Amino acid sequence: MFFQDLPPPPPVVAQDDAPGETFLTTNHRLENETAILIAGREPVRVETISDSYTLFDSDDVLALDSDQLVELVRLAPSASISQTGPNGTQAQLRIRGAEASHTLLFVNGIKANDPAAGNEARFELLSGTSFDYVQIVRGPQSATWGSEAIGGVVALQTRSPYNAATLTEAQVEIGTAGYDRVTGAIGTAGDAGSIIIDVGHQGSNGFDSFGDDGDLDGYSQLTGRLMAHLKVSDELSLYASAFGIDGRSEFDGFDPLTFQRADTLDETDNQLGAGRIAANYWRDGFEIEANASLLASRNINFLDDAEQNRTSAERLTVGAQASYNFYIGKMDHTIIMAVDREEEDFSADDIAFGGFTTQDVGRSLTAFIAEYRLETDAFSIDAAIRHDDFSDFANATTFSAGARVPFGDVILTANYGEGIAQPSFYDLFGFFPGSFVGNPDVMPERSRGGDVGLRYDHDEFGLGITLFTQELTDEIVSTFDVATFLSSVENGDGKSHRRGIEIEGDYALSDTITIAANYSYLDATDPEAPNGTKLAEVRRPSHRAAIILTGGTRLLTYGASLAIVGERFDTDFDVFPAERVTLGTYALASARIAYAVNDTIEISLRGSNLLDADYQDVIGYNTQGRTVFVGLRLTP
Repeated sequence: MFFQDLPPPPPVVAQDDAPGETFLTTNHRLENETAILIAGREPVRVETISDSYTLFDSDDVLALDSDQLVELVRLAPSASISQTGPNGTQAQLRIRGAEASHTLLFVNGIKANDPAAGNEARFELLSGTSFDYVQIVRGPQSATWGSEAIGGVVALQTRSPYNAATLTEAQVEIGTAGYDRVTGAIGTAGDAGSIIIDVGHQGSNGFDSFGDDGDLDGYSQLTGRLMAHLKVSDELSLYASAFGIDGRSEFDGFDPLTFQRADTLDETDNQLGAGRIAANYWRDGFEIEANASLLASRNINFLDDAEQNRTSAERLTVGAQASYNFYIGKMDHTIIMAVDREEEDFSADDIAFGGFTTQDVGRSLTAFIAEYRLETDAFSIDAAIRHDDFSDFANATTFSAGARVPFGDVILTANYGEGIAQPSFYDLFGFFPGSFVGNPDVMPERSRGGDVGLRYDHDEFGLGITLFTQELTDEIVSTFDVATFLSSVENGDGKSHRRGIEIEGDYALSDTITIAANYSYLDATDPEAPNGTKLAEVRRPSHRAAIILTGGTRLLTYGASLAIVGERFDTDFDVFPAERVTLGTYALASARIAYAVNDTIEISLRGSNLLDADYQDVIGYNTQGRTVFVGLRLTP
């Protein structure tokens, strides 16, 4: 597991040269380099990147192995997870104190935030082994990637089989609370290209998320993904990717009469799927790409098996990008120009309210992006500017810049970035009789911030510290009318401030064992009240830390982690007026060990929450206790 300050992640390599599995990148200049895919419009070498980032490679994903992706992500610096009960229930990620809807998610190059779920990334639908590489870039990235990229960007990527190799893999795992997981993958590669397809299912009987003696809240998920590459000629390549998720989870909702949390028979059925195609032409430093993607989602809510309401959405994205790489002396220049067109459609319907919540709305944007990178032996700099032409809001321009200056083993970095987040369709048009009405006049949220980092890397040891600050304006906040008892949203006055420190370290104890650790401090406050009070924002711990150990030999693969989450505030709406409560500190310990019986059979033993911590991420909702799993993996 590698952090910003530490030894570089595994290389992104051309398939002709790869010694093993790799992931695809369309950037020819960096195919034989180590790169972060989301640090710019093109992959960026870690030797020149200034942004704060975290990478879990395929070895980390396998060694740490987890039920859900959020268990892995919570080990990254400044990452805060909030989940409303068992696996499959809503899971939110907040990076550096930003809102849950301020994290942008890419899945195999596809923007995957769900327009039908408040523009949030659906982390609850992503299993821990759904993808082979997880990259996180922290800080505002809207100048590069647009709306929602305020706290940071997360990218999930699928491996690609090596050259003429054929990949075949199957895995079965069972565990506590009726848990089961079955996955399979097949792929092949040759001089003409590569393709990999895999499918998986996992589920559990769960536990009672609200009480102790009520019904169990379980879940079931079916996933599939595809990655393909066709080499038409030395200059022209075609790429395709797709993923699909079908999940069903039980949860405890609210009493329809009192609107208080209760042990209910709620269920939700979620489908999320997308596909992307791209054509890439490269010659003599000039590169051009055209791409198109389509994402569709549907969410249906049930109460005691009776449908209550549903939402659905589609996002069509079409883009083109041209870049030119050239040298002047020893200075490496890259100029990138891009245009993106995005169209979103949203619909909602209900049975419970006689169709009063029915709506069918849409919006679009056109974005123009320019990026410049300069790399030298003495320093590297980058800058990006983006102009978004919104159909429903005032146009917006965002800017970012970064620099990296090495002094031997010591590296100084500095970054500035601006962010923007569109209101969700729910913010604008949502309607629930007697409860909530949207506000079509609400405006996009704006953010700006920066960080300064100092890193030391020498042989097997790395250590770094990063100071960051960020402010959010026009924050979309909830309102409540005491006369009508209706809630809504509006743009708040003032600014929300987020400041913090990230400390990271890594040490290779031997050729087979690596230990990494990180600590984050966060001071995140709401806008100042008229009486001068500034309250800490909810569900954001001031202190969090993680320790990760990974390693392996020819026969053994092992990994262990400890995530420590400090006190944080939440709001209890079961009382009137609502009260702020403090959620206690907890520590989550996990471990896995696997033994290779032979070249094709591996057996494993895994445990989660081994200390059996009793904690809540969201007030009122229980979390999973100690669990144990045994597994079998076949690689014929």
